[in-house]
Amino acid sequence: MEKIQFKTQIWTGDGSLKGLEDISGQRIFVVTDPFMVKSGSLDKITVHLESKNELEVFSDIQPDPPVTKIVTGIEALQKFKATLLVAVGGGSAIDATKAMKFILKRMTKGETDLDLIAIPTTSGTGSEVTNFAVITNADKGIKYPLVTDDILPKVALLDAELVASAPQNITVDTGMDVLTHCLEAYVSINANDFSDALAEKGFQMVFTYLERVSKDGSDMEARQKMHDASCIAGMAFNMVNLGLNHGIAHAAGAQYHIPHGRLNTILMPHIIAYNAEMDSGIMEKPNQAAVKYANLARLIGIHVANPKIAVRSLINTIIQLRKRLKMPATFQEYGLDSELFHTTEDEISVAALKDRTTSANPRVPEAADVKRILEDSFS
Repeated sequence: MEKIQFKTQIWTGDGSLKGLEDISGQRIFVVTDPFMVKSGSLDKITVHLESKNELEVFSDIQPDPPVTKIVTGIEALQKFKATLLVAVGGGSAIDATKAMKFILKRMTKGETDLDLIAIPTTSGTGSEVTNFAVITNADKGIKYPLVTDDILPKVALLDAELVASAPQNITVDTGMDVLTHCLEAYVSINANDFSDALAEKGFQMVFTYLERVSKDGSDMEARQKMHDASCIAGMAFNMVNLGLNHGIAHAAGAQYHIPHGRLNTILMPHIIAYNAEMDSGIMEKPNQAAVKYANLARLIGIHVANPKIAVRSLINTIIQLRKRLKMPATFQEYGLDSELFHTTEDEISVAALKDRTTSANPRVPEAADVKRILEDSFS
């Protein structure tokens, strides 16, 4: 028996921010990043909250949020005596707020469990509807996934106006992260009919709208569709976990500090080929992952009877999309130092196997498999 539930209420579409005006009498601790404050973008949110509530803004957030910043945030929200958390930003701000919520509840032995409203300003992580958060031990260079329903936001607010000014590189990095989420959820060992339906829809939406919004950031229909696709993909992988693509990305990202979506995109073709056992030949009987990848290929117009040929076409289609989006194809093309790569690949290979997302991968990898994928991704 499987128990499937969606605890997060989703506010989406035009005027979603106005829903915040129904909140009153709260001491709201707003967690965001410095850019949101300096650019004035945060004002688009706080203007709907400040007349009926007390607000405290905490903006000491950075990419790959370290544990030290989370502890600082907890101290600040306790001093403020917060009654509600609002996270505004990309995955880092939302993940940091989730970690604050979780640790505070543990510290107070369950007496303080604050509701969380997540307002993403990038269309990629899906963090607004997931029980995942990733925090970093900066001293050790290790990312730790936190996975518990205790960190699920109460509300996810999706308003495309908040991503309208996102630059092209951020748009495509986060958009390709959505694609990775869909692919990994779809072939996860935990996949079910519900997660498949969400992953299929999100996958189609990325291929329909990502290139459009990459070319024209003012295309608000495409902006909203990618914002929704990110959330849909988050709902999918929140049910069934991810896979080796993210396992390697978490481990490598802590070492190389390559933007997460870009790192996932470099790895993606090699992960698909590994999971589908493409090295065994296209005429060999396809495994379950190959069959499912072929299903996705058909959804974007690749009609090939042989599943492995369909997978090969899917890989080529993704590579061509990556090229049109002007994204690097290899670590070397990104500019990663060769010496750094070769001195860390063994450590990354071991760390990737320990990552909780890797446990849902359709093939059970060994360190040698991960190292081979890394080397194929380097040049």
